[in-house]
Amino acid sequence: MIQIQHLYKTFGTGENAVHALEDISLDIQKGEIFGIIGLSGAGKSTLVRCMNLLERPTSGTVIVDGKDMTALSEKELRLARRNVTMIFQSFNLLMQRTVLKNVCFPMELSGTPAAQARKRALELLDLVGLREKADAYPSQLSGGQKQRVAIARALATDPKVLLCDEATSALDPTTTASILALLKDLNEKLGVTVVVITHQMSVIEEICSRVAILDGGVVAEQGKVEDIFSNPHTDAARRLVYPGGVSLEQYPAGTHAVRVAFNGGTAYQPLIASLAIDLGVKVNILGADTRNIEGRAFGTMLLGLPDNPNEAAKALSYIRAQPNVSAEEVEYHV
Repeated sequence: MIQIQHLYKTFGTGENAVHALEDISLDIQKGEIFGIIGLSGAGKSTLVRCMNLLERPTSGTVIVDGKDMTALSEKELRLARRNVTMIFQSFNLLMQRTVLKNVCFPMELSGTPAAQARKRALELLDLVGLREKADAYPSQLSGGQKQRVAIARALATDPKVLLCDEATSALDPTTTASILALLKDLNEKLGVTVVVITHQMSVIEEICSRVAILDGGVVAEQGKVEDIFSNPHTDAARRLVYPGGVSLEQYPAGTHAVRVAFNGGTAYQPLIASLAIDLGVKVNILGADTRNIEGRAFGTMLLGLPDNPNEAAKALSYIRAQPNVSAEEVEYHV
C-alpha cells in the first residue's frame, strides 16, 4: 500500500541544515497495522507527514496505492490525500461545530450533498460508538470521545490509509486501550491500512504486526513485532523494548553472565527452577525485563553464572537447549 524509497528530508541549508530523515525505505502492506516508533526527535512525525506530502521530501519517493505522491500536481495531490487521512494527539476538532458537523466537514469540502453527508456521518458515529453524541460540541466530550470523533471524521472520505500520529499520547491507559481496540476493529471491518506513530512500545505490542524503529532520522531496525521483542539487534531497539535496561554495568568488573532472550514460548516455563533441579546448578538473576503477551514470554534476563567453569558451561548448554530461548555469554569489563 505504501512504498517509501530512499527518502531524505532536510530543513534549512548550509551549516544550519537539520537532517531530519536520511535514506528511509519502508514497505507497508495493504490492510496491515504498521508501527513506527522512536524517542522524541527521532523523525517520526516528519516521516508520517511525508507520507501524505504535508511535508515534501527533499529527495526520494513516496508511493501510495501505486501513485507516486511526489510526482503529483497540487490538484492531483489534494484528491490523493482523501485516501490518506490522519488523526492527531490534539484531536484537531472544530470547536464551534457539533460532533455531527465535524464528521460532515471533509465531505462538505469534497462537494458531497448535505443529506448524503449527514447519512454517512451518522453511520460513522455508529461505527465508533458515538451516535448519541451527534448534537454535542467537542467541549462536552472526554478525551477518548474526542478521538473517536476524529477517527470518524478521518474515515469520512473512505480512505485506504489511516495515519495515527501519537493518537493516544494524551489519553489515560484505559482510554488508550479502548481507542487501540477501536482501530483494530476498524482495520478488520473496513480493511483500512493503519500506520501508528508512537513513542510507546506498549501501543506497538497491542495492535501492530510489524514495526520500524527510528533513531536519529534513520531506520535502526524493522520487522515483525514479535521478532524485535524477542531479539532486538540494535541499541535503539533495546532502549525501546527494554527501557529499564538489562545491563552488567552495575556489577563488578569480570562478572560472568549470560543474557537469555525469551522468544515467545510459554510464559510459565520455570527455567531457573528447572536449571537448579535438573543440574543442581544455581544462577543469580542480575536483571530482567520480560512481559507476558497472550500467554507467551518475550524479553530478556541477565543471569550470573557460577564461578566454576564446568558448572557455567553446563548451565549455558542447558539454557541453549530450551525451546524458544536463545542465550549469549556476556562479561563486563571497565
